Amino acid sequence: MNEVTRREYEGFILQNRAKVNRYLNIALLCFTITGPAIALGIKAGFFPDVTYMACLVISLYVLGMSLIHYILMKKMPKSLFTALFALTALDILLVYMTYSHVNIFLTWFLVPILSLLFCDKIIFCYSVCLNYVLMFTTTWMTAAYQVALRDDYVDSVAYFRDVMGGYTIETVILSISAYMIGKLTEDHYRELFRQYGRIKSHEKEMGEKMKLLESMVEIYDNVNYINFIDSTEMSLRDDMNTKHGIDMSTQTHTIVSQGIKANVMSDQMEAYLNFTNIKTVRARLSQKKIISADFIDVVKGWFRAQYITVDSTIDGIPNSIIFTTRNVDDEKRREEHLIRISMTDEMTRLYNRRCYDEDLDEYRKLESLEEDFVLFSVDVNGLKNVNDTKGHAAGDELIKGAANCLALIIGHKGKAYRTGGDEFMAIVHTENPEELREEIQKKASEWHGVYIDKVTLSVGYATTKEHIEAKVDELERLADADMYMEKEKYYKSLGIDRRR
Repeated sequence: MNEVTRREYEGFILQNRAKVNRYLNIALLCFTITGPAIALGIKAGFFPDVTYMACLVISLYVLGMSLIHYILMKKMPKSLFTALFALTALDILLVYMTYSHVNIFLTWFLVPILSLLFCDKIIFCYSVCLNYVLMFTTTWMTAAYQVALRDDYVDSVAYFRDVMGGYTIETVILSISAYMIGKLTEDHYRELFRQYGRIKSHEKEMGEKMKLLESMVEIYDNVNYINFIDSTEMSLRDDMNTKHGIDMSTQTHTIVSQGIKANVMSDQMEAYLNFTNIKTVRARLSQKKIISADFIDVVKGWFRAQYITVDSTIDGIPNSIIFTTRNVDDEKRREEHLIRISMTDEMTRLYNRRCYDEDLDEYRKLESLEEDFVLFSVDVNGLKNVNDTKGHAAGDELIKGAANCLALIIGHKGKAYRTGGDEFMAIVHTENPEELREEIQKKASEWHGVYIDKVTLSVGYATTKEHIEAKVDELERLADADMYMEKEKYYKSLGIDRRR
């Protein structure tokens, strides 16, 4: 039993004490009729040794005790003292009735039995001990009177020993039996409170989860609560909270997922249907809190579908889940933008060295390259001279001009990369690389800038068709070698010996 449940149990015992005190007060008040009842018995000859004064005393005593107990109950309804006072008053009433020779067979053990109602060991032990002491004292005081009425005892001591022997055995039996009853009752109540605590904890947990689900309604486009125990679904966006049955033997998709299906991109339909299959989602969510997948809505763009476990068995099998969808088109666009930035050269807007290396890694994994695969290596001629004579602004313009020419010619035939300061690479699929080289150089010859009138490019390439056994790294080396040969031709045409 945890601390909270223990406090609640103790609170219950105190509430029970207050309730039992109320009933005992009613019982004491009812006992005021004992005096008149005995008086009628005296008149009828049932109590020859009882006086009318004793009847009056009994009634006044009970009335007084009930009033005092009532005051105590109002001021201290849960007090231990209030409970002990009522039991003591009843015991003293039994003493006086016995001493007044009222031969009503009202057992001495009534008070200890009543004390069990309090479910309190202290009250029970007090009641048994007080009862035994008063029973012992009263039996001794009335022994002479009882012997005088009987002829089976020689003296009062013999009577006292005989009666108290029986009372003692009965007290022991009563104490053991009552203790066992009290212990079983206490254990039963404690177990009830433990179960109550678990239920409350579960209800609190479920309440918190439902509040979370309600808050999700504002975040998600669709929030559908699915209960596998009673095979129902309920849209939390439905103000009426209408539950719809799910036929798990024939139904593969919920009403909500079927409605979303109408706008899913056709090439993603199979993946969407597999993800939202209600027959398999329980197994897929086993031991998991969430599964998700992204799809494209033809109208609204990207959306994220999720199944989230709300409640599960000890083995982690979901009992209830929620299905949500949320538009993530802006998020996807940001992701694409960040990827594009990370893969793009800031100055030229061509793909950068990182992108080139990652693409090359993909080609390295292939067993063979396609026949029209071509790797181009491109370098800007005379960049150092431009930087030295006209400044870096002119040099940057030259690099941008070269990149524009390369991008315009490569177009959708492949991808162009800036891999260094004035170095470019291109991966292209073409049957006529020589024609492409000529187009690049022609486009470059037509270019004019603000600081620079022209740009010339040295373009080299290597093809799979010409080097069938070559891997991509070998083609890269061959393309670079071809580019340097072109660069040598360019400088020779200008009469420049670059070796000096």
